[in-house]
Amino acid sequence: MSFSRRSSESGEFTGLPLEVFDPAPVGVMVCQGPEHVVTYMNATYRAVFGDRPLGVPVRRAFADLEERGYLELLDPVLRDGEPVRVSAAPVTVCYAHGEVERRFFSFSMSRIASAEGESGVLIVAAEVTGEVTTAEHARTLAEERRRTLLRYESLVATSTEKLWVADADGLLVEGSDGWERATGRPWGELRGAGWLGTAHPDDRAALAEAWFRAVREVPELFQHTYRLRHADGTYRHCLLRAVPVHDGGGVLEWMAACVDVEERWRRELRDSLLGRAAAAVTEPENAPDAFAALSRVIVPALADECGIYLLPEPAGQQHGDGLLTVERVAATAREGLPAGLPPRREEHVAPGHSLARAVRERRPVHCSFSPGAVPADVAPPGVRPWLSRTGAHSGVVLPVLVDGAVAAVVTAFVCGDRAPIGPQDRNLMREVVEQAHDALSQALRLQRTQRVARALQHSLLTEPPDHPYLRIAARYLPSPTAADVGGDWYDSFPLPGGALALVIGDVAGHDLRAAVTMGMMRNMLRALAADHGGRPPGEVVRRLDAAVQALDPDTGTTTCVMARVERGPAPEADGGDAQGPWRLTYTAAGHPPPLLIAEDGGTRFLEDARGPLLGVLPPGTPRGSATEDLPAGCTLLLYTDGLVERPGESLDRGLERLRRNAAALAREPVGVLCDALVTTTPATGRDDIALIALRLPVTGR
Repeated sequence: MSFSRRSSESGEFTGLPLEVFDPAPVGVMVCQGPEHVVTYMNATYRAVFGDRPLGVPVRRAFADLEERGYLELLDPVLRDGEPVRVSAAPVTVCYAHGEVERRFFSFSMSRIASAEGESGVLIVAAEVTGEVTTAEHARTLAEERRRTLLRYESLVATSTEKLWVADADGLLVEGSDGWERATGRPWGELRGAGWLGTAHPDDRAALAEAWFRAVREVPELFQHTYRLRHADGTYRHCLLRAVPVHDGGGVLEWMAACVDVEERWRRELRDSLLGRAAAAVTEPENAPDAFAALSRVIVPALADECGIYLLPEPAGQQHGDGLLTVERVAATAREGLPAGLPPRREEHVAPGHSLARAVRERRPVHCSFSPGAVPADVAPPGVRPWLSRTGAHSGVVLPVLVDGAVAAVVTAFVCGDRAPIGPQDRNLMREVVEQAHDALSQALRLQRTQRVARALQHSLLTEPPDHPYLRIAARYLPSPTAADVGGDWYDSFPLPGGALALVIGDVAGHDLRAAVTMGMMRNMLRALAADHGGRPPGEVVRRLDAAVQALDPDTGTTTCVMARVERGPAPEADGGDAQGPWRLTYTAAGHPPPLLIAEDGGTRFLEDARGPLLGVLPPGTPRGSATEDLPAGCTLLLYTDGLVERPGESLDRGLERLRRNAAALAREPVGVLCDALVTTTPATGRDDIALIALRLPVTGR
């Protein structure tokens, strides 16, 4: 088949075979007659629009075309002969791959004639979807950016917040008047990375690290809270929020706003500090440590240095010269400040000193001064040199009232670029102290109880008596892990008839009750031994057991060893006033066995008079006693279980260690032996240690 195209100049037809369009890279279709019957499609056309039927009107062949108006252009082209050109027109139809979609084409329609003289329309179509999509995306981005800039300009013009724009590298390129007004710095100082200089020196490094990490990693939203220096020199917490503005696959710039969150930050800080204070003071086992825990709550949140000073009872012990004595139990400094804070010790301050005024007036004392020029009547004497070196410039002294009395004083100081301690910080410190009131009150009551118990215990643990022939030494070491005094005791006293009594005992527990029970046991045993001095130790301990069960059935677990040392009768051949060898009679009530150490280092435990602990046997049940001849120069050792017990170790192993250590010390003076045994016991024990040792003369008497 061939068609002729009418020349617009000559009006003549020129024959043109349609096969020449077969390899064309654009789509070509021919429609003929007033019904625009499709008579030709080249391969490119079919590859795009599918295998449409020939010999049917184009309206039927493209019945799925949504943009039907394009087909209406065929009539005037056929009638008038004027060609039509359409650029980047959307075409929604079912394409060759079977899916209905929207693409873009530039096409032309021209009138042609066949060799037989019948007119038709030549349609040439080229797909431009890629070009149109790219152009539309660019127009969309441009419009979005235009709207964003309009919104940003409007926001800057109407907002008092601190706004700025940074480039893709995170450097400031555009700021708002609010930003310059808030910081008091001109635009030239804020440009680039200069804005980081408005952060507090202690926050600057963390802010810079977080910001440039965000620039590298590009999160959807960057948030960071830091302290911003304002035009008046004060620092307030602000929340920096920034979002990236994307352009295609990369970041075009960053838009950021800095919002003041000081009040919210203070509310959150208050809740956090009050919770920490309540928890901190409940963990320590004694009053000084409980008070000292407060310093670690105040630093670094509210101050750079904090000291805690306990007042002796009655509150505020004063010397004749009017000096107030306080005990520093804590001195805590912020990390990064120089070392050199003084250790725990007593300090004495004059009546006009801020510590004395706070105690006397029961109110906080606040003072600001030039950096490093710390007044002598403001800082405690022990920390004043350190405060001067660190450039302290503001401080507060806060009395701590517990149960209506001043029990301690808190001092807090700030230095460097930190803002002076203001009313809000002082009030929050007061709340922190008040939050800990109940725990501090309990700790002080416990401390008073401990003081009474220790005084009672020390009054009962007296020095052993002097003896003309025997050497006696005793030692007591409280548990390193127990906060209260224990019930361990030792005793030695003369008995009627010239004998000597040695006692070691242990009342279970570490509290005032244990100390009181220990005192009761010691005194009752002494009285019974004096009244029944001629009876064996087993009988004396039996009477003690019966008396305690009758007077105080709820007495806790108690163990003891009672030993009686005396000269035995002389052999008949000696006659006269000669005396026999030294003799030991003993009984053990649930207690570790005595250890006998010979002069040559031989050792053995004495286990022939073992019996149950006190409070177990029915009243009247006899307790046995055993007798041993004591060789010259030997040592008798009585001890409590704290000397042989270790966590996770069997008692047999502890006894063997004691036997081995004692053997090596057999020839040492008895006092040296006791010291060495206590020293070789590790500080990991959970119980007190009490021991008493008796050394016999080597020869003769």
